[in-house]
Amino acid sequence: MNAFDRLHPSIQYHIVNSLGWPNLRPTQLDSIDPLLNGHDALVLAPTAGGKTEAAIFPVLSRMLSERWSGLSVLYICPLRALLNNVEPRLSHYAALVGRSVAVWHGGIRARAKNLSLKSPPDILLTTPESIESILISRRVDHAAFFSDLRAVVVDEAHAFASDDRGWHLLALLERLNRLTGHHLQRVGLSATIGNPDAVAAWLAQAPTACVIGASSPTFDSDVTVDYVRSIENAAQILTQLFLGEKRLVFCDSRARVESLALQLRQHGLRTFVCHSSLSDDERREAERAFSESSDCIIVATSTLELGIDVGDLDRVIQIDAPSSVSSFLQRMGRTGRRKGTARNCLFLATTDEALVTAAGLVHLWRSGFVEIAVPPPHPLHIAAQQILALVLQERGLPENGWGGWLEKTFAWAKHGEIGRLIGYMKDSELLVEDQGILGLGPKAEATLGRRNFLELMSAFTTPLLISVRHGNTELGEVTPVTLSSAQGSSAAILLGGRSWWVANIDWNKRIAWVYPSDEGGKSTWPGSSKLMHYDLCRAIEAVLVDRGAEIPLSQRARAHYDRLCDAFVFCDGKSLPFVRRTSDNGRLWTFAGSRVNGPLSEALTKRGLGLGEFDNFSIKLSGCVSGLTSDVLRSLTASELCPRITSPLSKVLKFSDCVPESEARQILSERLKDENGLRETLGRPVQEIIVAG
Repeated sequence: MNAFDRLHPSIQYHIVNSLGWPNLRPTQLDSIDPLLNGHDALVLAPTAGGKTEAAIFPVLSRMLSERWSGLSVLYICPLRALLNNVEPRLSHYAALVGRSVAVWHGGIRARAKNLSLKSPPDILLTTPESIESILISRRVDHAAFFSDLRAVVVDEAHAFASDDRGWHLLALLERLNRLTGHHLQRVGLSATIGNPDAVAAWLAQAPTACVIGASSPTFDSDVTVDYVRSIENAAQILTQLFLGEKRLVFCDSRARVESLALQLRQHGLRTFVCHSSLSDDERREAERAFSESSDCIIVATSTLELGIDVGDLDRVIQIDAPSSVSSFLQRMGRTGRRKGTARNCLFLATTDEALVTAAGLVHLWRSGFVEIAVPPPHPLHIAAQQILALVLQERGLPENGWGGWLEKTFAWAKHGEIGRLIGYMKDSELLVEDQGILGLGPKAEATLGRRNFLELMSAFTTPLLISVRHGNTELGEVTPVTLSSAQGSSAAILLGGRSWWVANIDWNKRIAWVYPSDEGGKSTWPGSSKLMHYDLCRAIEAVLVDRGAEIPLSQRARAHYDRLCDAFVFCDGKSLPFVRRTSDNGRLWTFAGSRVNGPLSEALTKRGLGLGEFDNFSIKLSGCVSGLTSDVLRSLTASELCPRITSPLSKVLKFSDCVPESEARQILSERLKDENGLRETLGRPVQEIIVAG
């Protein structure tokens, strides 16, 4: 019996007859046996490689063969937009065999959620935050609602694995195991990941787990790196290139998306916009219109990097460069889906740094490199969140009762560490104890209780945002800074690639009413400097040393790139050039990334050698420094090599107030330091170079 024959007869029939598929793809066939056997697994395939079907067909087959009833499958995504996008396809597959699908997230109306509670679907599409909201809600009998669960599919698993949301997800799955009384089958999906075995084991919370398929990068792709100097020039070029084609343009900030979209519309191009601060309706309308058009452009942030389907694309254009090969592959993978077409990506670099970053990414991609997904270390603050959530879920928790719910998820904790954390939370009045039972303390009620504990449901911080409305239509959200700059002046705001006058603002309700404007608006969003990882920075140095010999640069990009290489002629790819002028401060060029340069800069500053200034490529040193040697670097101690933390802890570490400040600082310090990169960097010899001036 081959794998396809093991599927339930109804699934086989509808694949061949209703869907009209002559056969399944290799990864889809390979997934059948392990998933039908109930194994936990990570399914790998390139973007648009059929991962969703590889998971859902065997799961639906088990549902029919084993006669699952009630809510039996959770399909979890990192983005609402991805849930909305995949729902029609999953609903169609489920309906073919008489099963149902529903969506539950923050954008779904209460009426639809109540319907799911009264008549649970067979498959629920949701996010970790929404699962948490169900578990802690006083209005939901969560034990009854989840009692029939059998399997969980986690889409874009790599996005969870490298973030605190991943720890939150694992905790939720372990709590669901306890509620159902059995292990839920876990199936992860991913397109680009450098350590699939480790991520599969992480998701399964087991020493090993099954890995199905492969995510090896595709090299037969049309990639070009161009240099255009400014976003205005990029807009001008896009009015001349690939006319008549469907183009997806990525920018790595919402402000740039808005600015570029406005300029393209002013040039008369049919342009759509997609980013996380647009309303769900606005984004769905843009995605729908774009998928149905042929001669148009959609300008997006990374929200369209993941598996949201916007139809067959002709071109992907990247303004500047993303910060990882994984992102680059996800974005390029949006093209080349039609027979006879190739995947493609055109980089339009507007700065020197963007140009060399694009070159470094292409170099890594061609070498077969993809970043590994590493869960953030020591998530003690997430443990605090989960203890508070369990107290709410169970309406009180025995002080030592957490272990029965979260023992595997908290396996990283040292002996007695969770007990000490609970003691701190009691002392801080986040928790109270009555005869051995923990309840929510007054501080937790005051700081986390607003809006039905909304802040407790997510493991990430979000800035204060103001809803923007035109009449009864919600357009999206903007920062208060954007509105403050527009209010009472001649400036308008930008949202959805259009300009709007601000008519009125209700700061208490966080609502701004606007109407269309012909004036150019502004978009302001909080941001931070891009943290490049060690491998990318080393690749950038490598392509500066070999002058980008293998990089597909346009003619004008090549001319500018050669000038940049001339400026870095002191780099050899092996040493640490310490370049200083006889009358000025010097720089130590590490090309090691901020998670190396930050701790190293702090250590040198403590010794009176540094000035506390660094970026991804270099560290600024005092002008009086001379003779910096390799021995000096190798003598630096672990206590000296600690990054300086300047931002408020609550801004960068959610629930930091729930753990001792010293612990929170230690957690953040671990996350801002690349131990392997530091070790390799400190092992390179220092080469002092003195230039006149």
